[in-house]
Amino acid sequence: MAQIYPAGWRDAIVSGAAKREIETLGVLHRDLPDTYAVYHGVHWTQLNKGFSIFGEADFVVVSPAGRVLVIEQKSGALEETPDGLVKLYAGRGKSVHSQIARTIGGMHKRFSSAFGARNYKLEEMLYCPDYRVNDPAISGVNPERIVDATRSDQLAQIVERILPADEPAQPCLPRLHAFLADELSLTPDVRSMIGEINRHVTRVSGGLATWARSIEFEPFRLRVIGTAGSGKTQLAVRVLDDAVKAGRRALYLCFNRPLADHLRRIASEGATVLTYHQLCQLAAARQGHAIDFGDAGVFGLLERALLDMHFDESERFDTVIVDEGQDFRQAWVAPIERLLRQDGRFWWLEDPMQNLYLRKSVELPGWVEVRAMANHRSPHDVVQFIDMLSDAPMKIEVAGPFTRSDLRTMTYAGSNATQATLEALDEAMSAGFSPSDIALLTFSGRDKSLLLALDRLGRHRLRSFSGAYDGQGSPRYRDGDITAETVYRFKGQSAPCVILTEVDFEQFDDAVFRRLFVGATRATMKLIVVMSERAEAQLIRRLS
Repeated sequence: MAQIYPAGWRDAIVSGAAKREIETLGVLHRDLPDTYAVYHGVHWTQLNKGFSIFGEADFVVVSPAGRVLVIEQKSGALEETPDGLVKLYAGRGKSVHSQIARTIGGMHKRFSSAFGARNYKLEEMLYCPDYRVNDPAISGVNPERIVDATRSDQLAQIVERILPADEPAQPCLPRLHAFLADELSLTPDVRSMIGEINRHVTRVSGGLATWARSIEFEPFRLRVIGTAGSGKTQLAVRVLDDAVKAGRRALYLCFNRPLADHLRRIASEGATVLTYHQLCQLAAARQGHAIDFGDAGVFGLLERALLDMHFDESERFDTVIVDEGQDFRQAWVAPIERLLRQDGRFWWLEDPMQNLYLRKSVELPGWVEVRAMANHRSPHDVVQFIDMLSDAPMKIEVAGPFTRSDLRTMTYAGSNATQATLEALDEAMSAGFSPSDIALLTFSGRDKSLLLALDRLGRHRLRSFSGAYDGQGSPRYRDGDITAETVYRFKGQSAPCVILTEVDFEQFDDAVFRRLFVGATRATMKLIVVMSERAEAQLIRRLS
């Protein structure tokens, strides 16, 4: 059996990838000898004239002698045109030959730079397991290197013919596998969506959750300013775990309810996980206040109740964590600190760029402050897209596991984004993402969103907040398969595929940029942005 790199390709973390590519990995793994190696999802990025050009190889097969074969897989139907083979993506045709040429050209440059122009051999193949090429002569691809539906059962044998095992070793062989190895720097990342838990944690040294927990000083007051995807929420989970295992009382506080509900599911049993206003609600209930969530002044009443509350030593906590601290007000700091025991540890985690409510930054005089500016979650092209929209370079280290997400933008006319969103959803599903992998996020607030009022979008059932609460103040959700939320309520969470929709604005400003930043950086593998024509015009002007 061939060696597959990176490992874990059968795990849930790759379940959102195109299922046909996973099947091909299985065939290569099963049918090639163990002296062959197969790399999948290997990405290269080059810089040319100030623009990022992305080349992607679906599979890279290495022979025992070090000869390399790049396999470009095109599943589904193709079209044969006078200009060659074409693959349709959402109604738009892309030249198969051009895609392969870009990939091979990019790899030749990288291999030549790494090993020297004559010290390696690079081959190519087009694999289209679902389509029979009728006229290879006009395909734009060497006919001998096309494995179509008529020869798909011979894939491994053809690979071995192209990559003979008994030829002399290539000069690059001693360093080739190190060059191709997956060198992506990962930190623990919880793939989170409402109602789903997947605690797939990748162990990598040097992550935020490792080094921040190694810091020691007294009194322990640590402010962590970290960008999206730096691992703030994952750090919070580890800190809670540490406290519970040590028999200490631990409290986690955040602002938005969906994040608290999610953390409550994945945190160690015994930790207390609340929103700030849930904490206030507990104080109000103990004081006998009647709580009516339909009253516009209910949150002010709750906050006053916490201010008036006296806590015994037995009720205080050894560890207090504030997550998404950019959403907190200055007046909330003192009531929280009163909950901390004298020698307790207080963590404050925040990202100023995710300050969607445009609140003044909380002052924490005397605190130790550290910064984590590496995004280990979002695809590189997503971060770069956002960076291009900013007024100045954001100084974010792009460290996500995916270089290229094939970021897509779609437009709609007028104010109704429903049809364009449905097309985006169908595109995501056809790419292999399951409903639980997709988060449909509206750029609009809940009251202004047309989509969040829907129970269904086409054949898809939407799980969204109904706007109502039960008698305990818990939000009521519509039953559905695909999570539909606002950008505001999905902060602190992520999904393999994010469809950021109802993106509409008259003028690009700081508030618009922040919402785009938060929505886009929720994606771990794929981002589709559905925007109005006027918003598109503003972004084009911004990027020009």
